[in-house]
Amino acid sequence: MRDETRFYIAGAWVAPLGSDVLDVINPATEKPAGRIALGTSADVDRAVAAAKLAFTGYSLWSVEDRIALLERIGEVYKARMPDLAAAVTEEMGAPAKFRSGPRPGPAMASWPRPLRR
Repeated sequence: MRDETRFYIAGAWVAPLGSDVLDVINPATEKPAGRIALGTSADVDRAVAAAKLAFTGYSLWSVEDRIALLERIGEVYKARMPDLAAAVTEEMGAPAKFRSGPRPGPAMASWPRPLRR
């Protein structure tokens, strides 16, 4: 069972400020597939403050550096596709044969396009 009870904020995995969690139920088995933390408004405020601070530096990046970052994100996303597919399959209760299909990659459908001009 997956335990995703931390948030990624300001470059680190941090505990939520609240203690509420939610079991994610696999509809095929009706058993818990994982647990997620339910964020509070204070968690949102903390994440927004971190994003604003990060944007201060990011906004100064060149187009080339931003493209390089997006390309790296795409590489990591593609490398993690089996993990993402397994999670989506388990959370949706879908048969394992769907793991190799287009799910969860619709966002990646256009990613191979060259980003560089």
